[in-house]
Amino acid sequence: MKRFTIPALLVFCFCTFFTLNATAKTQLTYSNFFPPTHFNSLLAEAWIKEVETRTNGEITINYFPAGTLTKAHQTYDGVVQGIADIGMTCLAYTKGRFPVGEAIDLPMGYESGVQATNVANGVLEQFDPEEFKDTEMMFLHAHGPGLLHTRDKEVRTLEDLNGLKIRSTGVSGNTVAALGGSPVGKAMNETYQMLQKGVVDGSVHPVETNKGWKVGEVVSYMTQNFSTAYTTTFAIFMNKDKWNGLTPEQQKIIREINAEFALKHGQAWDEADKEGMEFFLEKGGKVIPQSEEESKRWADKTASVIDDYIKAVSKKGIDGQAVVDFIKANL
Repeated sequence: MKRFTIPALLVFCFCTFFTLNATAKTQLTYSNFFPPTHFNSLLAEAWIKEVETRTNGEITINYFPAGTLTKAHQTYDGVVQGIADIGMTCLAYTKGRFPVGEAIDLPMGYESGVQATNVANGVLEQFDPEEFKDTEMMFLHAHGPGLLHTRDKEVRTLEDLNGLKIRSTGVSGNTVAALGGSPVGKAMNETYQMLQKGVVDGSVHPVETNKGWKVGEVVSYMTQNFSTAYTTTFAIFMNKDKWNGLTPEQQKIIREINAEFALKHGQAWDEADKEGMEFFLEKGGKVIPQSEEESKRWADKTASVIDDYIKAVSKKGIDGQAVVDFIKANL
């Protein structure tokens, strides 16, 4: 009887162990600074649902929008430290921290969100930046052309911009300075009140922001400075230990989802730009086109921003010229 019972018990324990491990769930947290109703927040929730569905519930993710788990500028470090397991943030909110990533935001004259997003992920794949190595990067996305918006003053020429206080972040602040404005480095969630109260005279942002963050309610003019249009790069990343704790099959599934959602974000930026323009015009906003001559004047002024970037990152051992050349070749 003992000879039968002991082996049977061992088999039972063995089967139970593997059954429990096969059905074990991984619970993760996702921190995002976008408000719950913003399309980037809705896409984050859709990404979560895809991960949960395609892993058959093996991975579940609790979502924290609007900076409720980590503030925008703290999200990357928060994920490294394990405060959040996954995060989405704007790289420009921690200026100097991501030197290769900063090149994407330079005033290259971007035309669409899809274009900028493709460039961003191309840079990620081509250069595999050391600056991201303490997390597992999911993907990058970037908005369409970032343009100048002002509250009370029409800006048609460089002289009109001279001395105006313009809300900007990261590299876009350097662009504002090169054009003669005074950059004020603040996150997007502070922009509405700053404009409303007259703390700043304007803001550089993509057209979608006029509706997505309701900024179209507190600006009156949009200068279409397409020749110096910048983008802002957003990153989604996972805690390294959490990523390494996933099975190879789970990692494969997430990589496939990432490729799909990078494109979705790029397309959504472009659709949101259309809606942002409609909202801006509905609120009585005025669009100011640039002449070819004036457009060239602005581009000539911002060429120094690109040159300064190349010089600055070379001191960190980064071939900035190679990154810039890659971006220009892929526009």
